[in-house]
Amino acid sequence: MMGGFGAGGGAGAGASSRRVRTRLTSRWATAAAIALAVLWTVPTLGLLVSSFRPADDIRSSGWWSIFSQPRLSLENYAEVLLASGASSANLGSYFVNSLIITIPSTLFPIVLGAMAAYAIAWIPFRGASWLFVGIFALQIVPLQMTLVPLLQIFSQLLHISGSFPAVWLAHTIFGLPLVIFLLHNFISEIPGEMIEAARMDGAGHAQIFFRIVLPLAVPALASIGIFQFLWVWNDLLVALVFSGGTVDVAPLTQRLAEMVGNFGRNTHLLPAGAFVSLVVPLVVFFALQRYFVRGLLAGSTKG
Repeated sequence: MMGGFGAGGGAGAGASSRRVRTRLTSRWATAAAIALAVLWTVPTLGLLVSSFRPADDIRSSGWWSIFSQPRLSLENYAEVLLASGASSANLGSYFVNSLIITIPSTLFPIVLGAMAAYAIAWIPFRGASWLFVGIFALQIVPLQMTLVPLLQIFSQLLHISGSFPAVWLAHTIFGLPLVIFLLHNFISEIPGEMIEAARMDGAGHAQIFFRIVLPLAVPALASIGIFQFLWVWNDLLVALVFSGGTVDVAPLTQRLAEMVGNFGRNTHLLPAGAFVSLVVPLVVFFALQRYFVRGLLAGSTKG
């Protein structure tokens, strides 16, 4: 009876999987996927084309006019990246600032979150479940509620306000709850037999974490790394508050917000500046794309 039930259940699951696969690979599904891809790509294409158009053309016509009036120029990129002066865009230094902010702000929460997720999942201690619930609950706390208290701590107690460490700590604090939650869900699904076998061979928690858990969690780490990197790179609020608005610490997003100038006189520079800020996230995503897909699919099926 149980064997027949199991076989029937497996056959039913297989039939359901085949039906889903057939629907997702049908002509209508393919057409819908192509339509969505076009809708997502056209604005990016328009941004790229506009970034190479002269200022007068940008102000007078849309980017599609390039097909009737094919005039291209590198003046926008030259002014955005190389021009100097108080009124220029000068994104070069801000670009470096964004890299200095984003890379540590991505690595710190992933490293700390991975260790915390392993401890909650595989190190038995009293209150582990309540601690995990508390970490999960932190995700519903509005970000704006914590800005003023953290800023007071950084400025009055730690005296690091307006510096890179302040921005790193802020992004790490804000990113840890979600990182721990996602990594815990992944790490807790690692077969317990592997952990027990390593313990029987004399491995400690450090060896299990570095030799077993981390290699298995690479797809999840890469997926979370992409999300954290994109969130920090595109952030304006946190960096603006904790950097103090100083030029030496301000990120690229702050300069983009200021680039328009008085009465919108520099709107022609926005496409070039926006595309410069778009390059790094695209490189990161395509470089880690295969890990990103594996991380999204990890844990969706067992066996």
